[in-house]
Amino acid sequence: VFAAMRPTAHFINIARGDVVDEAALIAALQEGRIAGAGLDVYEREPIVPDALKVMENVTLLPHLGTAALEVREAMGLMAVENLRAFFAGETPPNLVN
Repeated sequence: VFAAMRPTAHFINIARGDVVDEAALIAALQEGRIAGAGLDVYEREPIVPDALKVMENVTLLPHLGTAALEVREAMGLMAVENLRAFFAGETPPNLVN
């Protein structure tokens, strides 16, 4: 996938750490196949490879993807709805088995 990107491209991952092979990402960055990367999640979180930490063309965040007011409010309302459903004898909409 990195080979298909332009040398000016930046890879951004805020989804899940395991959607990217960090070794392949590191190689693409070191070889100049892509220009940079921005990561909020990591393949073996909380471990961040030292190779990524020292690169000037990589921005690393400490898994802050949910740190937005709208997201936190939605998470709280989701919890309230799960509690409301549970105490009403209903199946909670976000049931964890």
